[in-house]
Amino acid sequence: MSERIETVVLDSEGLSAWIAQDRKLLAMLQVFHDMGADLVIGANTIVEVTHSRTNMPRLNWALSRVKVEPVTEAAAKAAAELLKDAGLHGHKYAIDATVAEVALRQPKPVALLTSDSDDMTKLCGNQVRIIPL
Repeated sequence: MSERIETVVLDSEGLSAWIAQDRKLLAMLQVFHDMGADLVIGANTIVEVTHSRTNMPRLNWALSRVKVEPVTEAAAKAAAELLKDAGLHGHKYAIDATVAEVALRQPKPVALLTSDSDDMTKLCGNQVRIIPL
């Protein structure tokens, strides 16, 4: 990865992989850390990754190392607009749209680590570097 990345946004799969200490993801995060990139998640990603088997101490440790962006009314409206523009709708895409909206308003260049690269590409266009997990 030669180009500099300013901000790295994690979707729920990225955050879950970090909590699970997935080697591939940890190696990527180290590269981004070394280039001084900020790690960011949307607040609702916390809801998405939390369940009865979530390692809460690991989650809290990870959260202490990321910037958590709120999902405000303005952010929700912007996410709804992204969905409309991408021709997507419904519950399946709602959280993806909020993650995309968070990514689009971060300091550029932005990378988005996601398990859903097709939909995220539709939502972010070419403004965000999509890195499939």
